[in-house]
This record gives sequence, C-alpha cells and structure tokens, in this order.
Amino acid sequence: MNEPLKLFADIYTCMYLQMLIIIPLAAGVLFFAIPERFHSVKGILTLATALVTGYLGIALYSADPQMTAQGEILGRRCMALFNADILQNSEGFLTFTLDGLSKMIILFISILALLILVYTLIYNKNARVSNYYPWFLITLGSSYGAVLSDNLILFVIFWGILGITLYKLIPGKDEKSSAAAKKTMILIGASDTIMLVGVAIVWKLTDTLSINNISLETNNILTVTAFLALLVGSFTKAGAFPFHSWVPDYSETAPASSAALLPASLDKLLGIYFLARLTTNLFVMTEGIKLLLLTIGVLTIITAVLMALMQHDSKRLLGYHAVSQVGYMIVGFGLGSLVGIAAGLFHMINNAIYKSGLFLSTGAVERQTGKSDIAELGGLSKAMPVTFAASLIFAMSISGVPPFNGFASKWMIYQGIIDFGAGEGLASRLWFVWLGLAVLGSALTLASFVKFIGGIFLGRREPAMTKISEVPFLMWLPMAVLALFCILFGVFATGTIIPELFTPVVGAFTFNGLWSSSFVSLLVLISFILGFLIYLATGRKNFRTEESFIGGESAEKLGASFPAPEFYKTFSEFRLFSRIHERAEAKAFDIYDLSKKAVFWLSGGLSNAHTGVLPGYVIWVCAGLIIMLLIMI
Repeated sequence: MNEPLKLFADIYTCMYLQMLIIIPLAAGVLFFAIPERFHSVKGILTLATALVTGYLGIALYSADPQMTAQGEILGRRCMALFNADILQNSEGFLTFTLDGLSKMIILFISILALLILVYTLIYNKNARVSNYYPWFLITLGSSYGAVLSDNLILFVIFWGILGITLYKLIPGKDEKSSAAAKKTMILIGASDTIMLVGVAIVWKLTDTLSINNISLETNNILTVTAFLALLVGSFTKAGAFPFHSWVPDYSETAPASSAALLPASLDKLLGIYFLARLTTNLFVMTEGIKLLLLTIGVLTIITAVLMALMQHDSKRLLGYHAVSQVGYMIVGFGLGSLVGIAAGLFHMINNAIYKSGLFLSTGAVERQTGKSDIAELGGLSKAMPVTFAASLIFAMSISGVPPFNGFASKWMIYQGIIDFGAGEGLASRLWFVWLGLAVLGSALTLASFVKFIGGIFLGRREPAMTKISEVPFLMWLPMAVLALFCILFGVFATGTIIPELFTPVVGAFTFNGLWSSSFVSLLVLISFILGFLIYLATGRKNFRTEESFIGGESAEKLGASFPAPEFYKTFSEFRLFSRIHERAEAKAFDIYDLSKKAVFWLSGGLSNAHTGVLPGYVIWVCAGLIIMLLIMI
C-alpha cells in the first residue's frame, strides 16, 4: 500500500476506533433521560445503536493492526473547553491497540451482544430491570474500551465501569438477588483494587504503562507479585477458582438476559482476553507459573463440575458450568505453547457461544413456565421444539460431543497437553494428571447435561403445563443462530475456523497426529444415516414397550414420576465427594464468605477492645506510639 493510501486507512481506522467506544457510551448516558414507560422505544433505539457498533466492529476486523494515540486526534477535533485543550499531553494515556487478538474479541462481543439484545426485546417485558438498555450500552462501550486500551490505567478504568454495570444489571427484587448483587460488586471491586497494586508495580519496574511495551520475566518477588495481582483481576472477572463464587449466585438470581450477557459471554471474553495479555504480552512465564496455572485450571474444572452435578436449579447449574469451562481455557494458556494458546482462545469463543445459548434457552423455559427448578419441569420437548433442539445442541457442545464446537476446542487442549508432556520440568511430567482431570471434567459435564436436558425437556409433562407453547420468534431466533454457530465452528474447525480466526492471532502451528473436523463430522453423519437405515430395515413395529414401575406399582396408575435430579443425589453420597460437597455447601471454599467472617472477627475483636475504661485507652495509645517509634528507628 502506498503512503497516501496507508495514511487514509489509518485515519479511517482511528475514526472507527473512536466511534466504537464513544457511540454506545454516549447513547447509554442519553437513554437515561428517556422515561421507563417508553421501555420498548429504548429497546429499539438500543438495537439501532448496537447495529451501528456491530458494523464498526466487523469493519475493524478487516483493518490493519496499529497503535493509535487518540488524545492528540481528539484534542485537534473537539476536546477543547474555554479555548483550552483538556486533553493536552494525553497521548500516552488515551492510547489504543488494534491487533489480531483485540479484533477477534471485538468481533464476538459485537455478535453476541446483538443476538442477546434481540432476545431481550421480548424477554425483558416480563423480566424487567430498571434502565436495562442504558446499562447494556455502557457495558458494550466499556467492553470495547477495555479490549482496545493499550494503557493499563485506561484499561482499569473501563474494567471498573464493567463492575458497576454488572451490579446494575441484576434487579435486586428480593433479599437473595440483592445479596448476589452486593457479593458480585464487592468481589469485583476488591479484585480491581488488587489489580491497581499490580499496575503500580509494573509501572515502577518498567516506567511505562503501555501493554505492548512491557515484557517482564517472572523470576523475582516483585514481578511475580505484579503478575499474581493482575491475575486476580483476570480470574475474578472470568470466574475461576477460588474467585468464582459470585458467578453461580449471579446466574441464579439475575434475569437470563443479564446472565447471558455478562457471566456467560462478555465477562468470559474479557477475563480470558486479559489472561492472554498477561501470559503472552506483559509477562514471560516460568515453569512455576505454568504449574500454578495448570493446577488452578484443573481445580476449576473439577470442583465446579462436581458442584453443578448437585444442583436442582437450572440457572445455578449453568453458573457452575460457566466456572468449570474457564478451567479449560486456563489450562490452554498454562501450557504456554502455540497450540495451547490457540486452544484456550478457541474454547473461550466456543464457551461464550454455547453458554450464552444455554442461558437464553433457560430464560425461555422460565418465561413460559415460571419455573427454573429442574425437578418441577419435564416433557417440554414437543411444546417448545426450537428451544429443545437448540438446548440439545448447546448441551452436546459444552459436553465435548463431536462434531460440535466444544469437542473441537477440547480436543485441541488435549493435544496441547500431550505435546506438553514431551517437555522438561515438573509441570510437563504431570501431563497425565492434567489430561486425566480435563477428560474427567468433560465426562462429568455430559452427565450433568443429561440431567439438564432430561429433566426439562424429556419425561412426563406436568398437567399444569399442558398449555405451554414455544417462545416468540425474536426469542428463539438468537438461540437458533447460536446453535448454528456451534455446528459450523465444530464441523469446519480445522479447515476454516482455526486457520482464519486463530492462526493470525497466535501464529502458525501444526497438530501432531491425524485429526480433521470435517472428516470426523462426516463419519458421525454416516453413522446416523446407517443407524436410521438399520432401524427402518429391521422394522419399527418390532419394538416392545412396557409400563414403568415405582415401588412395584404402575407409574401410569399412580400418576407419579421420578424427578431427574433425584438420581444425581447419589453423587453427594459418595465417600470421596460427600465431605467436599458438605464443606462447599457450608461456603468453606467461598472466598467472599471467608473474607466476610474474617472481617467480622477482626471488627468484633476491636469492638471488645473498646471497654470504655480510660486506662485501657491510655495503654493502647502508648503501645501505638512505641510501635511507631520502633518502625521509625
């Protein structure tokens, strides 16, 4: 490209970067002025805004990578107040980066936000959240800003705004949802504070806040401290162990539209995006860091999926699975190889697709039935065929069943672990542990979603639900599109998706062994066709049907049924799991609850120290002065 054309393209890209962030933020603020009685009007205007930003996001995906100092550009154009440039010398602060990783995240933020918004236009008429659409747009604009920010302080500002919008997108209609909102705000806020410590250390060590100009070896106490402080922010946002406890609480009490937007998709994209920056840009990982990430990854997979197995509430079950899937992404990045990083990013995208779809399908069921408890549902497959078909595809995708997208990314992670085992060091020698636990987590996920699909859509329908029907077109259309993504991203993984989306981000890599997603998909299709032909050839009328019995009595005559969750109670009775499950239910692994108890204990101790007796206060003052003098000396 010649120089004038390149200059024009750069200006074009800079303008799109500005509008991508400013338009949704400005529209969100303006829409607060529209009264809530015009809720539908706000929804349509929000959809129009999302379409514009979606177009900008898609246009930026084809742009050349570059770093842009927006402060100078904005200052020249419009950021003047009383003849003074309020952005003077801000070039080092208002700096944005457009590279392969940020372009990919922006693209999927745009797609997922648009689909969820279409669903919300109908869904939110029943599950109303005050000023949902303005907060939705602020969330969208801040997400774009966080992904594009090159300056760490600017990144933390957008990151912090997202913590506020997360809090505001849960209605707080009762004590349970209010407690979940407060818990989310405190955990996210605390992690943001810890992140600032990491940013301060990085600035002290490098004298720069530019993400693209920092590369620290994690070989001393200061750099490791900075890495861990920033890692806390990534893990809390993504919902990784042990900072995960807000995700199931939020998922259970928030509307499906809010849960699909944040814990299921945007928060995962942003949390893992930042993990990618930490492990590939900001820091150089040592063997110890890899061991730490792999350990946390498999712990996140197993602990969360075991808790999911015990859940009766469908939304809380999905919340724990949202946590469990993060573990696979962490394992991918913990491997540190090109295959591992690509697999982690691929699974991040796949998870956002099928997890958003699962929350939308659960919201559809809840809207039609008024229930989210699996034990109270059943037999909805004929009444809600599109929701059932989409949910089945999402369930098989998250469980790693071929030929869907979840299988493709998990297979890449397994391949990366096997390759990792050829290396040296303790983490590499333990490759069979990482592989075994990752595969076990996938098997337990499948077991959990047998309960989810069977309990909600199969079995006998309750008499009170005989008039249940499918949700409106604008609600099932996003689910159908997401289900189609699950199929396409699985069938065309190795031939199109990985080379076009992920190779440009991480670089060229090769797979050891033979694997072609299209060939696997063809084999699966052939097996289904052969099975169907055999079924037709052997005669459909030769199958025998018998009555079901409960306690020796006919289930038909009793009118009884066996709720799907009952069978899964046996998992909590296993000697290996029972104690862990009891401790988990008592919040023994909930960092929020443990911190709250510690604070109350400390405040109680301080309260007891205030006896109201003057000599006691004199002793405390003298002791404090002595300690200060010793420190100063």
